[in-house]
Amino acid sequence: MPDVSLQTKRAYFAKVKRANYKASMRLEGIHNAKSDAKATRESILAKYKPSRS
Repeated sequence: MPDVSLQTKRAYFAKVKRANYKASMRLEGIHNAKSDAKATRESILAKYKPSRS
């Protein structure tokens, strides 16, 4: 079996860790929709800025 570099091992571990985390969250009933648009800086500021009515 050829030697595998440390960088390759780290990349594989990170990939498996993410997959396991996603599966764990799914089993707990927490769903992360990828269709959600990324929030813009302006929308985040508007959300947390105190409204003056």
